[in-house]
Amino acid sequence: MTKLKIGICGWGNVATGLYEQLSSGNDIYSDWEISCIGARRDNPRCNPGSTKILRDIFAVIDEDIDVLVELIGGVETAKDLITQALNSGKHVVTANKAVIFEHGEDLINLAKKNHVRLLFESAVCAGTPAIKMLSNDLGANKVSKVAGMLNGTTNFILSNMEEGASYDDVLMEAQEKGYAEPDPSLDVNGTDAAHKIGILSALAFNSGLPASDFHIEGIENIQSQDFIYAHDFDMTIKHLAVAKLNNQGVELRSHPVMLDKNSSLAGLKGVRNGIQFDTDLLGEFHVAGSGAGRESTSSGLISDLFALSKSQEVPPMIYPDFSNKPSILNFKDLIFKFYVYLEVKDEPGVLALISKIFAEHTISFDKVIQKDQLESGNVPLVIFTDPIVESEMQVALKDLENHPVILNAKIIRIEDL
Repeated sequence: MTKLKIGICGWGNVATGLYEQLSSGNDIYSDWEISCIGARRDNPRCNPGSTKILRDIFAVIDEDIDVLVELIGGVETAKDLITQALNSGKHVVTANKAVIFEHGEDLINLAKKNHVRLLFESAVCAGTPAIKMLSNDLGANKVSKVAGMLNGTTNFILSNMEEGASYDDVLMEAQEKGYAEPDPSLDVNGTDAAHKIGILSALAFNSGLPASDFHIEGIENIQSQDFIYAHDFDMTIKHLAVAKLNNQGVELRSHPVMLDKNSSLAGLKGVRNGIQFDTDLLGEFHVAGSGAGRESTSSGLISDLFALSKSQEVPPMIYPDFSNKPSILNFKDLIFKFYVYLEVKDEPGVLALISKIFAEHTISFDKVIQKDQLESGNVPLVIFTDPIVESEMQVALKDLENHPVILNAKIIRIEDL
């Protein structure tokens, strides 16, 4: 195994976790050396000891290192840092899913040009194996679908809301535990999971990275009452990202769903991530593990460093064919069953009005439930629909919202895994 000289750029929660793990005395890392750390400021939570500290993170590239570990976050500065490192003949390991999603093709091509490697296992699902498994281990399989809960923060929030906690309280707890960033918007609005499913899609279908104009939706509008109504039908709510290949193109989306409680991913709680792969030879199989936190992310980073140290014997990963550009299917043309929550005035004829609007858009009901009157005097109605095209449901929702007796309308798509 090749000795590695490592330069770490960034000194936040993940970087200090990696440093502490590599400094733990584990025999696996005995031939590795942390040569320097690029840190614009100190971190009171971790003492780097005698390790050389550079306040200019770009100066790390000029040090005697074999691999730069990029953990500064963001996109453009990270891209510049990785670019300069690759052009200097340094390998790069990163946990930055945004920079891979936005600039991965250019950066990987640059790595190839300079005969070095860019590895990013921990960019998706932290330490839960997904990247190298798709690129290497599933090479004999045709993958037709990847569906997963890819953001540990949202799963932590939804799992605790299912137990009765409020969204705001759980988000604060996630930030205190280091699962969520001080600005958690990319987690809760679905963007983080979208970046990850885009990367997995490229690896699964051997294609270029997709544009970001596919459907992305967060968990901000999920309320505790939705879990109560879901439980009535033995269902739960998760945030799911899906990439599915068919003859017309790639179905790509990131949004909340209702799942049957007995389905493969529904039981994953806390910060755990889970992915279901549909393949031709292995059939359907699942991978699950921690998807947030510094220990989990360190595991993914170290797996890349270990792969680099063995790269003379085994190629660390096989990159996709970026010239194969995916055709992304129009989300409005997809078909779903829907959970529909309506808050209506307690007046005669409301249900008949709703039925008429839905019938005009060929939407049939599977189940309709009228719940107890709210403190406001309004009445909640819960409807589970039969399968319908997304665009028809959206038009029906607009028609519902135009009637003064209907005060609130919300949908959650129902996913059959």
